[in-house]
This record gives sequence, structure tokens and C-alpha cells, in this order.
Amino acid sequence: MNFKPIGKVVSPHKSLSGIPIQPCFAEGIQGQIIIDPIYQDGLKDLDGFSHIIVIFHLHKSSGFKLRIVPYLDNTEHGLFATRAPKRPNPIGLSVVRLIKVEENILTIENVDMLDGTPVLDIKPYIPDFEVDESVKKGWYNQKAKKGGISDKRFCD
Repeated sequence: MNFKPIGKVVSPHKSLSGIPIQPCFAEGIQGQIIIDPIYQDGLKDLDGFSHIIVIFHLHKSSGFKLRIVPYLDNTEHGLFATRAPKRPNPIGLSVVRLIKVEENILTIENVDMLDGTPVLDIKPYIPDFEVDESVKKGWYNQKAKKGGISDKRFCD
């Protein structure tokens, strides 16, 4: 299985330490996605969406454990019951606000990605397809949304 990045993230986050752990903790932080010009035509009509799903390679992540203590908790959970970045296949997913599209450059907001992150795909965020009123949030349901800035637990 081989993936070829379609672009890369330009972000103010230069280090894994201190990076927001999810877009909701990166409110107002802007960045860009520079799409390889050969894929530019695929951006047609994307500017009609307010949010996009960015699928990316966690290129600075290595190794994983099947049980971890995630951010926002002090109890061990199974890796797949978390959104921790150290995974068998280091693939990340973020829903970010799309500010504008200019040629092959997407300006985005609520950036929780490291500068230079390879982007694998972009999809429009369509709430009608994503949200289900019966959603259960597992162990996270008991957690208050509080500061979500990374510590050194997932840094190499």
C-alpha cells in the first residue's frame, strides 16, 4: 500500500510539544494547505464549504502501544478508543474551517497539524452525513472540554 501526498500543511506549530491536540483546541489558529499544482483542478467548488476534513500522515509519529493514557484523562484505555497520534498506521484526521481557496492554496483555521505535515486527502465536511443524534462518547463523555495542548507523552 502506497500513498502519495497531495500537498502539505503550513502551520505555526513547529514542534510536537505544545501543539493543540484537536482542532477545537486550536480555535482561531490559521494555516494553509499547499496543494500540489497537479491536483489544483480537484479544488473546484470546494470554496462553497465552510469546513473540510483533512486526512494526513502523522509523519513525526513513530511506534505505538495498544494501551495508553490519553490526553485529557489519567486512566489507561485501548489505543483505538482514543485519538492518540502514535498508531500502527500514523494517519490523522482533522475537521478545520476553510477560510478561502486561492489557486492551489487553502487557507484554513483551527489548525492542529504540525508544519510540513503531508496531506493525503481532503473531503468536504457535510454535517448531514456526519452527525447522528444517538452518538455515544465512551470514556470521554465524563470529561469536560478543557485545555487540549500536547505534553511530551507522544513526542519522540
